[in-house]
Amino acid sequence: MFLTETEAEARLSDLHRERARIERAIADLTLFLAIGRQISGPAGGAGDGRGDPTPIAPRPDFPGHEEPAPESGGDRSQARREGRLLMEAASEILEEAGRPLHAAEILEGLTLRGLSVPGIDPVAALNTRLWKRSGADGPFQRLGDAVYALASGPDDA
Repeated sequence: MFLTETEAEARLSDLHRERARIERAIADLTLFLAIGRQISGPAGGAGDGRGDPTPIAPRPDFPGHEEPAPESGGDRSQARREGRLLMEAASEILEEAGRPLHAAEILEGLTLRGLSVPGIDPVAALNTRLWKRSGADGPFQRLGDAVYALASGPDDA
């Protein structure tokens, strides 16, 4: 079977859309599992008899967890600056788009701006950052699984 150039481009476009859909589903499920594991704690699990292949490190923000503070505080403040920069850029991307975007689409925009999100799964890591800032006073509004828009200001309502 031979395809014309138009048919090949159409099939390739369909495959790209399918891959993006699958990557979004993977990111959503990864985030779901990570949150479930954090909630259930290290002794928790699905009860299916399988052990968790990747142990979860204790989160520094849990009560009772104390980590020695760096003398200069430079690493922590640098990470905060980078996090703020990512969120500012995400706000700009959403504003430019003029519509809600999936975390994967926002990540594409961040990548085009030369920014990267650290982590094994950058989409899931970005989704977590956006989710944490989508509360009542946050700059983002969560509309669905990993779908965000800019929060409406008091004068927008």
